[in-house]
Amino acid sequence: MKDPITVSITGAAGQIGYALLFRIASGALFGPDQPVNLRLIEIEPGLKPLQGVVMELDDCAFPLLREVVPTADLNEGFRGTNWALLVGSVPRKAGMERGDLLGINGKIFTGQGQAIAKNAAADVRTLVVGNPCNTNALICAANADGIPKDRFFAMTRLDENRAKSQLAKKSGIHHSQVTNLCIWGNHSPTMYPDFTNTLIGGKPATEVITDRAWLEGEFLTTVQKRGAAIIEARGLSSAASAANAAIDTVVSLVNPTPAGDWHSVAVYSDGSYYGMPAGIMTSMPIRTVTNGTWEVVEGVPVSEFSQGKIDITVKELLEEREFVKDLIPA
Repeated sequence: MKDPITVSITGAAGQIGYALLFRIASGALFGPDQPVNLRLIEIEPGLKPLQGVVMELDDCAFPLLREVVPTADLNEGFRGTNWALLVGSVPRKAGMERGDLLGINGKIFTGQGQAIAKNAAADVRTLVVGNPCNTNALICAANADGIPKDRFFAMTRLDENRAKSQLAKKSGIHHSQVTNLCIWGNHSPTMYPDFTNTLIGGKPATEVITDRAWLEGEFLTTVQKRGAAIIEARGLSSAASAANAAIDTVVSLVNPTPAGDWHSVAVYSDGSYYGMPAGIMTSMPIRTVTNGTWEVVEGVPVSEFSQGKIDITVKELLEEREFVKDLIPA
C-alpha cells in the first residue's frame, strides 16, 4: 500500500468544500489505489457543521481515507500537507467594491501562505479556488517564504470547462472532442476563452463553427458571465462545478498532458511568455510533463483579436495587484 497523500482544504464545510471532499476521499483526485489524509480547515463558527461533514465521511467508510483532521488552526490544518486546496474566502456582498474584497481576502491568504510555508511538506503544491483567486494566489505565494512560486496555482479550469461545453453544444459534438482551449488572464468576467486555437473533433473550431459573430460575441459573454447566470438561476454560486474543476485541475497537474493538447491554470508569470508582465498570476496554456513538472506551452498563435482581449484581462490583474501591494512583501 502506498503512503497517504495529505490534502488540506480550507472552507471545508462550505458548498464547494462539501462537493469536493467526498470525491477526494473516493479516489477521484489521485486514483483508486492512492490513500489520502484530509485536513479540513474552517473558521470557528464553521466547526460545528464541519463536524457533521466529518461524521458523513466516517459513515462512507471510504477504503482510501486514512485520516480526517478538522481544525480552525492553520498550523494544524497545513501540517505535513502535500496539496493545499484553498477554497474558503469571503464572498463579495452588496455595496462592496472589488478593492474591498481584495483587501479582506488578501489578509486571509497572507496568513495561509505563512502557515503553509511553516508547516507543509517539502513538496507542497497549492491551488487557490477562493475568489478573486488569481490575486489571492499571488498574495499567498508572496507570503510563503521559501516555497517556489511555481508551486502555486489559481483555478481557471471552470472557465475552460464552461467554454468547452458551449462549443460542444453549438457544434453538436461531445465536449470530450473539444481540445486546445486556453483561458487567458484572470478568473473574472474579463477572462478570455481562446477559440482561435481550439480544435473540435481535430478540426479548427472556426471551421466547425463558421458563425464568427457568435464566437466573438455570445460565446464569450456566455462563458464570462456564466457564474452570474448560475447565481441568478439557483440563488447560489457555482459549487459542484467549481469542485469538479478543482479536481480536474489537480488531475491535470499530476498526470502528463496528452500529446499536442494543453490545459488552463493560472501560474506565476516571470515575464518570459506571451508578453505577460512579471509578478502576476495569469492563466496561460500549460502542459504537464511529469508529476510535479509543468511548462508553459510556447508558440501558441495570438491573433490581433485575441491580443485585445488578453490586454483587457491583464490590465485588471495589474489593477488588482496594485490594490493589495501592501500585502506582497518586496
